[in-house]
Amino acid sequence: MNKFNNSVAVITGAGSGIGRHLALKLASYGASLAISDINVEGLAETEAQATRLLKNINARIVTSTLDVSNREAVFAYAEETKREFGSVNLVINNAGVALSSGTLSETSVDDFEWLMSINFSGVLYGTKAFLPVLEEAEWGHIVNISSLFGLIGVAEQAAYNASKFAVRGMTEALRQELETANSHISCTSIHPGGIKTQIAMNSRVSKPLDSETEKLKENFEDLAITTPESAAEQILTSVLKNKRRLVLGKDAKVLDWIQRHFPNHYQRIVHWFMQRALAKIIKT
Repeated sequence: MNKFNNSVAVITGAGSGIGRHLALKLASYGASLAISDINVEGLAETEAQATRLLKNINARIVTSTLDVSNREAVFAYAEETKREFGSVNLVINNAGVALSSGTLSETSVDDFEWLMSINFSGVLYGTKAFLPVLEEAEWGHIVNISSLFGLIGVAEQAAYNASKFAVRGMTEALRQELETANSHISCTSIHPGGIKTQIAMNSRVSKPLDSETEKLKENFEDLAITTPESAAEQILTSVLKNKRRLVLGKDAKVLDWIQRHFPNHYQRIVHWFMQRALAKIIKT
């Protein structure tokens, strides 16, 4: 992990979950951090933990409250980060949200656009704003967090699917463009399965949930098999190996394999898998 020593890393959504553990891992490797989140309290806790790791290390940490759906704010943040650190090597567009809204017919356009503004536009803004900054550094890498749901379609997840498929498509296209240009910048698309974070509990709810869905939401961590610590480690390893894509977690790898080998039938298999998972939770 010596590549990260004396580097500068930008992480959005660093106030909890994968974002927090990415910050802590990078701090332990001697990287300076520009971390942001809309959650002020969570961000402060990440800063406190990372600061302890940076003690006696020639690295710094700067925090910013940031709404990634605000285009002007993200581009201003990139300029501020450049002025603060002089250069940036690693940008991790991690900030994201979930939505419990039911079927596509039941999901309002406002809710759909709200989720897209964070999960996709936030990643787009972060990528566009920092690309010129990365071009001035010795090396540069962009990590965009998609999802398993950027690889498979799932019923009642149309908005989330749309946002994560969009992140995947944009990142894969960018990777080809950077390679064609022989750029020293690269990028990786990350596709986590179930990660033990609070994203399900913190999801926006736009309609009353039935008892089964409510119980599934409350017990999401029982289905999530990958810790955020492990996820952060694997993501940083994928940067070192310059991977195009990282499918994160055994659950994600299995469902990705099914989708690739049975593209015309995988949705039925996914439906069966989700029903079994729901039944397991309801019985507990």
